[in-house]
Amino acid sequence: MPSPRSLSPRPGPKPAIFALLAAAASLVLAGCRSEAPPAPAATDASGVRAASAPFPRSAPVPRREAFFGLHFDLHPQAADTSLGADVSEDNIRELLERVRPDYVQYDCKGHAGWAGYPTEVGWPSPGIVKDSLAVWRKATRDLGVGLYVHYSGVWDSKAVAEHPDWARVDADGKRDPNATSVFGPYADELLIPQLVEVAGKYGLDGVWADGECWAAQLDWSPRALAAWTKETGHRDAPRDRSDPRWLEWKTFHRRAFERYLAHWIDAVHAAAPGLQLTSNWMYTTFAPKPPEAELDFLSGDYSPGLSVDRARVEARYLASTGLPWDLMAWGFDKGRDLGWSIKPAEHLMQEAAVVLMQGGGFQIYHQPTRSGRVVEPIVAQEEAVAAFCRAREAVSHKSASVPQVALLLSSESFWDRSEAVFSPWGDVFLELEGALQALLNLHYSVDILAEHQLEPRLGEFPLVVVPDSHRLTPDFRRALTGYVERGGSLLLLGERCARLFEPILGVAFEGPPARQAAELGSVSGVVNADGVWQKVSPPAFPARAAGYRYPTRDERKDGEVAATVHPFGKGLVAAVYGPLASIYFRSHHPWIRDFIGHLAYEIFPEPAVEVRGPAGVDVALRRTRDGRLSVHLLNTAALPLPDRHGFTDFIPPLAGLEVAVRTAQRPRAVTWVPDGGRLDWSWRDGRLTVAVPRLAVHGVLVVEP
Repeated sequence: MPSPRSLSPRPGPKPAIFALLAAAASLVLAGCRSEAPPAPAATDASGVRAASAPFPRSAPVPRREAFFGLHFDLHPQAADTSLGADVSEDNIRELLERVRPDYVQYDCKGHAGWAGYPTEVGWPSPGIVKDSLAVWRKATRDLGVGLYVHYSGVWDSKAVAEHPDWARVDADGKRDPNATSVFGPYADELLIPQLVEVAGKYGLDGVWADGECWAAQLDWSPRALAAWTKETGHRDAPRDRSDPRWLEWKTFHRRAFERYLAHWIDAVHAAAPGLQLTSNWMYTTFAPKPPEAELDFLSGDYSPGLSVDRARVEARYLASTGLPWDLMAWGFDKGRDLGWSIKPAEHLMQEAAVVLMQGGGFQIYHQPTRSGRVVEPIVAQEEAVAAFCRAREAVSHKSASVPQVALLLSSESFWDRSEAVFSPWGDVFLELEGALQALLNLHYSVDILAEHQLEPRLGEFPLVVVPDSHRLTPDFRRALTGYVERGGSLLLLGERCARLFEPILGVAFEGPPARQAAELGSVSGVVNADGVWQKVSPPAFPARAAGYRYPTRDERKDGEVAATVHPFGKGLVAAVYGPLASIYFRSHHPWIRDFIGHLAYEIFPEPAVEVRGPAGVDVALRRTRDGRLSVHLLNTAALPLPDRHGFTDFIPPLAGLEVAVRTAQRPRAVTWVPDGGRLDWSWRDGRLTVAVPRLAVHGVLVVEP
């Protein structure tokens, strides 16, 4: 269904916003190179261009430049009996020659704590019959492929079993059977020496440390309590959220983890210069804060189920960090009444495209057999997905966003809501994801930023959206208010964040928010919106109501203001006084989407990109590495429903899309990647209109200046 802004008559543009968009487009096009894209490469039967990167390589690609990788871990166990038995150089070479990855991450030590190689520092699995890492190192070195290891850090069950005093302790005084304490000697006595050992023994290129920030837990061990008293002066520690020092207690643990992380990173870098290191999920949405530890790149593995939705969030946040990054998709999943099974290649292509359209690197996670063989179905899947990615590499990797919509990931709200030291699991990001999904279904190009990223860049974005964030610092609230005063547009989605900005909304809040029945009068029809709503007074001019809610579906009776728009300074602020973001997350009801879309259109009527087509098309407006304007289109049809897992090998193609792009100059040509085809287009008065006859999974409109 087309978005409401495509259907509604267009009012005259706001001069400030139009000027901002035109300036952004001019900057995009001013530095563009004039040469045409490379001639189309040969295509396979599916029409996907074959990878053209030279192979074998003379040397591995540095991780900061790497684009496509493979990950294999086994998490060795005490019960293993055949580790390495079927590892062969021939099997590995066939995999590498067909897939041509930039790097491979192979098993070293998993969460159980048993090493998969013959270590002299830790505990080698009794099931090792051949040194797998040695074979992988030989094959990868011969072909110029980087070799990294998967290593479990904080989560080490064997270390805790052997050294109970290394364990994290819970609030009831029980030792954690899996998590080590970051206040203990684990890093110095095992992690650092073992990483130095494995790096030197095999000449590794890097380490992908797993089981780190997401495995760290609040710790009541004697060492942790002593550190707490020394740092804060408190003689006792909070036991639960009811303690007013709870946030301070969690902040203390975050600082402790970062000290632990910086310590082992610095120590390993010093002992093995050039080794490229990361800690899984650190400085991502799991830890939305400025980096302090000297990681060489950022990385994470999004969940096997609902991966497209998770990747939509993670990729957009990582793209805003300014650091080299990649994301890992699980190459297998588990459906209802089905064991772990390999995903069809088409399924993974859709997941990969989410990452590619944000400029990131992509890797696929599989497990070989327990004896170490990578079986043919895995090789075939990875070969197909690699070709899909390589065909888009030139116009996707390390691309830069053209700012349009900034969606706030409030770290302040996150730290308060999360029960863990780091981790957004549970419903912590429910409102964020609901808002993102609605905005993407409305064809907006969206970046996700935390406060520390957004505040210095506020002036770049014509629209800022705040999902229902309940904690924002006074300084950041002042920054957002100033942004509106200077001509920006601010959309507040929910009563909690609206209350933080009551002075600039043009309404008075009446009583506390309350849970109540609500029927929302959307532009498309009346839709249920039960939940917590804030009652507000009728808006005073120049503020105005932008939507109403009713206790029943009878729109004639007892209407209450559901949303308002208020001119403030040179800008506009719109607010919704109920839980539409979370409702959309749970329902994806199109009339909720249309209500949000109509409100966004009220304050941001002229985005740089518009799409006439169904809701299932994600858009990203980017600049390629060589400066060309590019519009990424992702077909999100056939996504699994939120309450189940699913597999797909067919994504219904979308036909008849029309894309309009504001450009300051008439383009020389518009090219469709991956096949290099030229499209029919027209340009008039700074508006490029392109007809896209068919969108299979992902394609990129590249504007040639």
